[in-house]
Amino acid sequence: MHAAIVIGTRPQIIKSAPIIKEAGRRGLELDVIHTGQHYDYELSRVFFNELELPDPVVNLGVGSGSHGEQTGRMLIELEKTYTELKPDVVMVPGDTNSTLAGALAAAKIGIPVAHVEAGARSFDMGMPEEVNRRLTDHCSSILFTVSENCSKNLAAEGIEGYRIHLVGDTMYESIQSHTKISQMMTLLSA
Repeated sequence: MHAAIVIGTRPQIIKSAPIIKEAGRRGLELDVIHTGQHYDYELSRVFFNELELPDPVVNLGVGSGSHGEQTGRMLIELEKTYTELKPDVVMVPGDTNSTLAGALAAAKIGIPVAHVEAGARSFDMGMPEEVNRRLTDHCSSILFTVSENCSKNLAAEGIEGYRIHLVGDTMYESIQSHTKISQMMTLLSA
């Protein structure tokens, strides 16, 4: 199994850390693709360093822009990247423009999509994140939820139960695994 995970923002890097590390422990081939949605050092590179994550195989460097412009540039570059890398599945965490572009580009060329944090809902379609969540969930083959409530949201939208998997919260796992380091840093700076 050759998988790819698409990230582009600080929260996605943090919540993907347990997935990336577990793939490494199991010897699974997982390509990290960075869209460049967050591109300055403090919002990106520093987290790869502090979480001891491997460098992305590619950084698309899309940068800023309107939602449509940014998502469109990502779609173009991700399609090229998937065609080169040939992953068997693409994982997309969260609800950012990187999430939506990662899912759409994969679905359009027939690569199964696994959405991490599926089923989260604000029920406010005026929020760009809510649009991203819903569209991503409905073009995903596998939906990983953080809670029973998220699983119920997906079922209520007609998504088949066999596609929904309650797995827990990778952001929580990431925070838990780095609490001791954070406490040590606080003590050292006091």
